[in-house]
Amino acid sequence: MRKLTVKRAKSFVGCLSKAKIYVEDYESKELNINKIPCRKIGVLKNGEEKAFEIEDRATKVFVIADKLTKNYCNDFYQLYYSQEDVFLSGKNRFNIANGNAFRFDNNNNEEALANRKNGIKKGLIVLIISLIISLIISIVIVAISVFFGVELALSSSTVNPKTFSSNGMSITLTDSFVETDAENFTVAYDSKYVAVFALEEPFTLAEGFEEYTLEEYANLVIETNNLNASKVETFNGLTYFTHQFKNTDTNETYQYYSYVYKTDEAFWLVQFATPEVDFFERIPAWAKSIEFSD
Repeated sequence: MRKLTVKRAKSFVGCLSKAKIYVEDYESKELNINKIPCRKIGVLKNGEEKAFEIEDRATKVFVIADKLTKNYCNDFYQLYYSQEDVFLSGKNRFNIANGNAFRFDNNNNEEALANRKNGIKKGLIVLIISLIISLIISIVIVAISVFFGVELALSSSTVNPKTFSSNGMSITLTDSFVETDAENFTVAYDSKYVAVFALEEPFTLAEGFEEYTLEEYANLVIETNNLNASKVETFNGLTYFTHQFKNTDTNETYQYYSYVYKTDEAFWLVQFATPEVDFFERIPAWAKSIEFSD
């Protein structure tokens, strides 16, 4: 037996997910990664380092995010027969095509490099399929709404504009909104048909965070929250993405319009939540009205 030490360098990319460590084991039926039988030896949190006991024989060390994406969001390091202890390091790297997969440092094995390229191809196929399904669902919902003449939920009595300011952010909504408390958010506003949730994430959360673009930050939010069907878009000078959420308690489904902003000190994520059957033309205007102060 020998000791394998794996260090996962701290990175904002994939920071909330755990890296699962597997080793090649043809006697195990626990999990197949790229058709190779493997067994799990442990997990690593962001910035964590652990040591494991492994056999002296030649083996592949795999790191995956989860079982669902194991065949494209993975990396492996080829170990050869030896009785000496081994130290490996790496971190998650930004690449939406492969789910921001973990990458071993100094991993120049030709088979491993080929596996990375193949993983990106597989990931792109999964991403494209997810986007197509999301688009089809959106088109069907819109078609149903138009066919049955769904009216906008906001009545004429709620069109009076009103500007709210709190925690360095101002937004012009309507007088039907009230400021409210929402756990884990910087500020929130609520009305009968639309809720607004704003979250400030300072650059101090992670080294190099301030170098991210709006699109990279939006993709990071999508990846962190497993919103695989979401796509970052730009309209009227604003960067945003959409997704759906089902409240299992009430069995209601909500449509989220999530806009991202960047100030001198932080990123902001501002989400507008509304029942999925209602499509509001006002949300882009509300998002455009947002301003930030020091």
